[in-house]
Amino acid sequence: MEYTEKTQETKIRRAKKMMLWFGIVSLSMSFAGLTSAYVVSKERPDWLTDFEIPQAFYISLAAILISSITIHFAKKMVQKEQNRNGMLLLVATFILGVVFVLLQFLGFSQIIENGYYFTGSESTITTSFIYLVVIMHLAHIAVGLISILVVIYNHYKLKYVNGKTLGIELAATFWHFIDFLWIYLFLFFYFVR
Repeated sequence: MEYTEKTQETKIRRAKKMMLWFGIVSLSMSFAGLTSAYVVSKERPDWLTDFEIPQAFYISLAAILISSITIHFAKKMVQKEQNRNGMLLLVATFILGVVFVLLQFLGFSQIIENGYYFTGSESTITTSFIYLVVIMHLAHIAVGLISILVVIYNHYKLKYVNGKTLGIELAATFWHFIDFLWIYLFLFFYFVR
């Protein structure tokens, strides 16, 4: 009986991880499509060639990189059942995620201060693409933050014991993905003008 339960648990873990990876692949394809459209649109005569990435986006890059490190070590601490350290690192990851979001909105305000808008007569196709891609990424950050809150709650309730850490493993994998996605988008906008 115990062997059957263990096998069933292994199948469920594998299925949940595969579902996450299918989601990650489909999201990657969505962003690849958007960045491809951005490249094709560069040939338009109204394309901005002198657009500068806002300073806040540079700082947000640092925040998201650090958050990837904190979630990695949070997962390690939780797996070792070092609860206090795990909780501190989970909270630090959440705070860094919120800082990232605030910096993104600061970046939007810097874009607007420079006279570039998302829509309307002052908008350009360049800035509309940037707003769209960044807002889509922020939506995924919001999902990541919610998953981290769930992990913090479950960790507080001591649900990650005896090797049952699937929740934090999934959350960490998704968080690493959205971190990598921002690095890709940042470098893309930096080099493709």
